[in-house]
Amino acid sequence: MFATLGLAALLASGLSAQGRPTPVERDPAPTFTSGVDMVTVHVSVRDRQGRIVRDLSPADFRLKDSGYGRRIENVFPSDAALSIAVLVDISGSMALDRNIDRARRAVDAIAGALQSGRDELALFTFDTVLREITSFTDELDRIGSLELREAPYGKTSLYDAVADAATLVGRRANPHRALLVVTDGVDNGSRRTAGEVSSVASAIAVPVHVLTVARPAPRRANRALDADATDAAGSLADLARWTGGNVHLTRTPEDLGATLRELLPGLRYQYVLTFQPSFRRGWHPIEIRTADDSLVVQARGGYVAGRARLKW
Repeated sequence: MFATLGLAALLASGLSAQGRPTPVERDPAPTFTSGVDMVTVHVSVRDRQGRIVRDLSPADFRLKDSGYGRRIENVFPSDAALSIAVLVDISGSMALDRNIDRARRAVDAIAGALQSGRDELALFTFDTVLREITSFTDELDRIGSLELREAPYGKTSLYDAVADAATLVGRRANPHRALLVVTDGVDNGSRRTAGEVSSVASAIAVPVHVLTVARPAPRRANRALDADATDAAGSLADLARWTGGNVHLTRTPEDLGATLRELLPGLRYQYVLTFQPSFRRGWHPIEIRTADDSLVVQARGGYVAGRARLKW
């Protein structure tokens, strides 16, 4: 069940006179409307060994819309350049256990794994607000850990930052796009919930992949605290899954390299599915599978039909 939502109307930010990145501003009364004649969903398919599956036909896919089977109109493969935004957590908790150092290494690794001159990359940071460090560019040598000059400080508005950054990514013309969030996974300052944010990103077709950089915490004696930590991790994983993304453990350079080698090919090669939307206005959860149950399908969790208005 998703709460009624709205999307922020965001303005691109530059640098202040002192050279500090300025916060990305948000409309104080954001709204979002969507009216589509055809729903388009980008789908990644892998086999049990994690390899990309190519050359599937429309007959290989199954679609459920709000629990009911729906006809897929078209399916075609798409292999394209990527539009990636990296969102780096610079809140106070990232100062612990050298988490910010791992985050900087992740930025360098992501920029190095993309194709300069073809792919485009942008860099954002957040604590209680979202900041644009480098706007989208295909000159990937412009983006690196040296851009992350600010020391970790403040509360973590993780879910709010994800919603705002996903909105900006959703404005890119390239449909092969994603938001990569580099964080320790802590949220202690957001107004939005994981479910609300997943609706935002799903409605604008931006998968959210979370790269966690924190080491495992020592086991707590207090069971209530353990339960809180489990709930937070579950919310983050749900957010990623509902948008068509995932949570990836990237505590070591080896973890990070393996994650990028798996993640990026699945973003490049996708199937584009189209189908007629429901006549019922509002949010519609969808489920996409293949006739072969051994294959793993990754796609966003729903769409908005009609002129539905989603408010915060």
